[in-house]
Amino acid sequence: MAANFDGLRFSHWQTELRSDGIVVLSFDRQGASVNAFSQDALIELSDLLERLAIDPPRGVVLRSAKASGFIAGADLKEFQEFDRRGTVNDAIRRGQSVFQKLAELPCPTVSAIHGFCMGGGTEISLACRYRVASSDASTRIGLPEIKLGIFPGWGGSARLPRLVGSPKAMDMMLTGRTLSASAARAMGLVDKVVEPAVLLDTAVGLIQSGVQRPFQQRFLGWISNTWIARRILAPQMTKQVARKAPRAHYPAPYALINTWLQSGGKGIQGRLDAERKAVVKLASTPTARNLVRIFFLTERLKGLGGKDHGIQRVHVVGAGVMGGDIAAWSAYKGFEVTLQDREQRFIDGAQARAQELFAKRVKDEAKRPAVAARLKSDLAGDGVPEADLVIEAIIENPEAKRELYQSVEPRLKPDALLTTNTSSIPLTELREHIQRPALFAGLHYFNPVALMPLVEIIRHDAMAPETEKRLAAFCKALDKLPVPVAGTPGFLVNRVLFPYMLEAANAYAEGIPGPVIDKAAVKFGMPMGPIELIDTVGLDVAAGVGHELAPFLGLTVPAALGNVENGKRGKKDGQGLYKWENGKPVKPDVPQDYKAPEDLEDRLILPLLNEAVACLHDGVVADGDLLDAGVIFGTGFAPFRGGPIQYIRSAGADALLARLKALQSRHGDRFAPRPGWDSEALRQPAA
Repeated sequence: MAANFDGLRFSHWQTELRSDGIVVLSFDRQGASVNAFSQDALIELSDLLERLAIDPPRGVVLRSAKASGFIAGADLKEFQEFDRRGTVNDAIRRGQSVFQKLAELPCPTVSAIHGFCMGGGTEISLACRYRVASSDASTRIGLPEIKLGIFPGWGGSARLPRLVGSPKAMDMMLTGRTLSASAARAMGLVDKVVEPAVLLDTAVGLIQSGVQRPFQQRFLGWISNTWIARRILAPQMTKQVARKAPRAHYPAPYALINTWLQSGGKGIQGRLDAERKAVVKLASTPTARNLVRIFFLTERLKGLGGKDHGIQRVHVVGAGVMGGDIAAWSAYKGFEVTLQDREQRFIDGAQARAQELFAKRVKDEAKRPAVAARLKSDLAGDGVPEADLVIEAIIENPEAKRELYQSVEPRLKPDALLTTNTSSIPLTELREHIQRPALFAGLHYFNPVALMPLVEIIRHDAMAPETEKRLAAFCKALDKLPVPVAGTPGFLVNRVLFPYMLEAANAYAEGIPGPVIDKAAVKFGMPMGPIELIDTVGLDVAAGVGHELAPFLGLTVPAALGNVENGKRGKKDGQGLYKWENGKPVKPDVPQDYKAPEDLEDRLILPLLNEAVACLHDGVVADGDLLDAGVIFGTGFAPFRGGPIQYIRSAGADALLARLKALQSRHGDRFAPRPGWDSEALRQPAA
């Protein structure tokens, strides 16, 4: 058996022939800390499998030699290059072919999974006869390709429905969600879950003795893929998908359902061919290219902060919605947190909300008390001298903030960071009288803190570079994405978002129904309409940001935001521009014959793009990629469009500029083009 590998030199695979006749193949991609399938690695594996097929061992165990995890999937940089060359079809065909060789080996095969097992890692596991997974909490198994605008193309969509049944398989692929080892075992994706120390021994044991899957799982795998089942289930799946992902914007879920519907009854090769053709077609769509680009933007943001933040204790001043939720999230993520406010009742309210967060996020009830104990009430501010990081989250009033800093800063440790969660006030205005401006910065979270991934790190001219690095590392520890921005009014996200919300308020004041305005924005691809958004953030908050930003941007705050009545501030009061019930807006009916103005979408979206151009021109962020990342993760700007700058490139800067000027002549100078439309950065080819 050992002679089978003579003369073959492997860069990415290690082979071991055990005394019991079982071969262990260990994936160890050369020059990388994480295993991802490159074409080189697939070609090597193909050669190995051909040798194994000629002289079969007693069995084969497939594992990762890297402690970081099993396999992260395909090499996406390589995938992008194949897309540019037009050779995606060849790359997918090769992956399918190699995995099919593994599936056809005339001996038992077992995938031994630890840590992350994503995309191609899950697909190669599906090509094995058995799967065993480590019980470690870091083990996550998934097929997240739908988030990249495609679906599993190396046999995942062809094999998973037959293994676990179509309803569970399609739900996993359509959502892109990942599973723990125990959840994967419960659905039949994994045969055994064991302690990490016995993972390899268990895999060997499966080869020696095998395991019979329960009859119910085998029956479901057959019955749910029959002709009649596919015709019953496919329309239901399509209806569910349509609630969240419009076909025009996100074609991949519909293509996955249709491919399964049309080819689910074929043999494996027929299913693989249908899968490959559909995925190749999807890979060339703007949606897929933009979503892959966003993946790399995410990785870039994660890479801004290392691991060395030197922060263990966090002190938050201000127990309102933002401050309380920042404190709770920090405690949930492992930091020791003290929470201060001027009255205990505010802290008590924040603690109550924190318990709801912990109950929702910490599934193991036995661990909740320890998490809750990390968040301590601190009415007197006793946590300040012990804190490594102080986050101020009080009202948007510069004088109040400066007064607080003067009382807090003298009590800080020499290397402690002082930060503000201000949403719009320039930091040069806030750092007056601060003794250590190098250690002062903005740390701007977004509401709701538990759901919004972005944190803006606000710079100023006296801030130390090391402060930014520490804060970026802290954000990473919180599972947040940091974007460094200049400390000018509104920073990035609010500055870009404000003209959009302002124009929505103008349209509303003109008598255009709120639901019509919201529908136009959602049709473009925004996660919710701007009228609903204004109510969600609160009319009082929107008005506060508006009064801070309007003079800077040369805009006027309309009466709808200028005169906010108590008890009518939006969602939090149950009444704003809409009435709210059970956390949802009750939108008034619009007459069927009402016709929305033809330029409504342009009126909403072009001001946002206009200000994005100005932010890039003013150097609010370092480049267009960071701007797109900040606006997507901070506002939910249509991800399939790739962000404001990417959208301008794809739609054409000159064409959009002409439409902006048309709005200016029709509606006034609030639509006047901002500086920066002549930038070459807007005329680069869209990725």
